[in-house]
Amino acid sequence: MNKYKLNELGSLNRGKSKHRPRNDPGLYGGDFPFIQTGDVKHSPFYVTNHSQTYNEKGLQQSKLWPAGTLCITIAANIADTAILTYPACFPDSIIGFIPDCKKAATKYVKYLLDTFKLQMQAISQGTTQDNMSLEKLLSIEFPAPELETQRKIAAILSAYDDLIENNKRRIALLENMAEEIYREWFVRFRFPGYQTTEFEKGIPKEWDRENLGALCNVVKRGISPKYSDESEFMVLNQKCIRNGQISLKEARTHDSKVSEEKFIQYCDALINSTGVGTLGRVSIVEFEPNQITVDSHVTICRANPSKIDSCYLASTVAQLQQYFEYMASGSTGQVELNKSLIESIKILIPDNDIQTEYRRVIEPIFEQKQNLFSQIDQLAKTKNLLLPRLISGKLSVEDLDIQFPPSMQDSDT
Repeated sequence: MNKYKLNELGSLNRGKSKHRPRNDPGLYGGDFPFIQTGDVKHSPFYVTNHSQTYNEKGLQQSKLWPAGTLCITIAANIADTAILTYPACFPDSIIGFIPDCKKAATKYVKYLLDTFKLQMQAISQGTTQDNMSLEKLLSIEFPAPELETQRKIAAILSAYDDLIENNKRRIALLENMAEEIYREWFVRFRFPGYQTTEFEKGIPKEWDRENLGALCNVVKRGISPKYSDESEFMVLNQKCIRNGQISLKEARTHDSKVSEEKFIQYCDALINSTGVGTLGRVSIVEFEPNQITVDSHVTICRANPSKIDSCYLASTVAQLQQYFEYMASGSTGQVELNKSLIESIKILIPDNDIQTEYRRVIEPIFEQKQNLFSQIDQLAKTKNLLLPRLISGKLSVEDLDIQFPPSMQDSDT
């Protein structure tokens, strides 16, 4: 298999953002997407979302790259890649690659760079900060077979990524369903039997209100861990709690002593409790954890089962996320979410029958989500095993008759 530098497979150059300072408000708020390294990092394959836009002034000092451009981060997050699905600008911390349609397939090049990610990061290490220049990137020679073989390799790997993305969409639908059920029952008060329920001041008469602290067995921060790569016991940090989910991929291992109450349990609510931008994010433990704890930046909120159902309480705490986030971003400007503040929040307590019925309805959603997460993990592991073998040519695909998916019908994919 022949080896090529990236500029032999297509054209590439750094993005443009000449204006200083870059945070000049006069550049932003227009119709032109402005992609940043974080947008690329959090894109599983394609860039489909962006957090900022340029106006005409911003565009004048930048460049609008076409859809299909492969974005490669060279600062902050080194060697993350994603393909634009729409025209967009990006700064000089991102390199844009546009393949020669006779030599390279965009998807293959993305998988190729993912395979070489560690090598790209290694040559980026500097004395003060990591940075991968265009010159450093062009010092690497990458293996590239004939175009048809590239497209076959990309089709095989894309099949796994498509299944992963489909499962993620199903998870999002389940999360929306759970959210809608909660709002229907406990915000709009159209729970089972509401037609015959007596209301007083808009609230079911038999329901009560109580401080969160009085309904919990545990409202406590986690441990200050002694990290150890040789341990098998996991500690979750604030990176693990994002978008209403708990990711064990960001967890670290430790060999610290942990009191029993600080091992997380099924239907605990975990609240990020420090730092603007992270403070207030909430995730529910929707699986049975095995001796997993959290660090001191995360608060465990655990129901007292003799007073309230744990599924209902965790769901209610999750609904408070915007309130918690406001405590950091609003006029109070808090950077710590204090235990006393959490405990003082009053919540509604439905009658026991409604709480039991809610648990019966919501637990199968938790279970379906965990099954889908398990499928995603297995698909990702299989793809990651195939990836280096396909890219290196150790697993031949030349004789395979592969049906290309609709997304790969164009010759430049």
